[in-house]
Amino acid sequence: MSKKNTQLTGILETLYKKNNRRELIKPDPLQFVYNYCDPADMEIAAFLAAALAYGRVQQIEKSLTRLFEKMGDSPAQFVRNFDRKKRAALADFKHRFTAGDDISDLLQLLKTILNRCGDIQTFFLRGYDPGDLNIISALSKFCDSLLAMYAKSHRNGVTTGLAYLLTRPAAGSACKRLNLFLRWMVRNDHVDPGLWKSIDKAKLIVPVDVHMGRLCRILGLYDRKTVSLTAAVEITCSFAQIDPTDPVKYDFALSRVGIVDNCTGRLRPECELCELFAVCFGR
Repeated sequence: MSKKNTQLTGILETLYKKNNRRELIKPDPLQFVYNYCDPADMEIAAFLAAALAYGRVQQIEKSLTRLFEKMGDSPAQFVRNFDRKKRAALADFKHRFTAGDDISDLLQLLKTILNRCGDIQTFFLRGYDPGDLNIISALSKFCDSLLAMYAKSHRNGVTTGLAYLLTRPAAGSACKRLNLFLRWMVRNDHVDPGLWKSIDKAKLIVPVDVHMGRLCRILGLYDRKTVSLTAAVEITCSFAQIDPTDPVKYDFALSRVGIVDNCTGRLRPECELCELFAVCFGR
């Protein structure tokens, strides 16, 4: 390990120990998963929370609160019993450019999955090969299968809204929200529930959005100007040099720097209090 990586590892471990605690999850959308105890409810809640994890943090919280209120005490039962009446109940739902019909289309697909396989994990594992370099191939097959399932029963094909909720890696997207869901499901620590036991966490890809991408660029983990799947893989490989068995380990802790500390990448007086200060600004 290089001297730079050794320094960064120590800093990241400090950040991990500081932030990777259950009581610090809020305002992360993962908070909604822990509103439930049944793994079936937690899995469905996680998928929906990750699907809507875009936009301002406050708006995400507001939208997810409203959605889960409409779904009642058991998201899994709501999905299993999804019908026209429940679709009508979601008609007025809106989160930025995701409409109620988009969520209903997704829930209809999830209902099919639960009826056929029992849970999302079993369906996902159909496309998972432990010999693959990473999770991308399995994620591609997962999305492609769901979108094909929808297209088969809808003459006009896949809607733009549903395609956004199931963004395919083949399109070059970093797939931040789906990779976030996989992190929650596969990893198991004080933050991530780790409900899925059949996937190696070493295969995960870092969930990268604009904020995470900017921070990783400052830390020298990649040097691309745009956030893409290629960038996410490059960032993951950089973290794998630090911990090849768990390259996504520091994602939550680092995301706190952007979400809670409002990091902009520009030097501010508050920066001197941040664990990353020495690495970011070479002090």
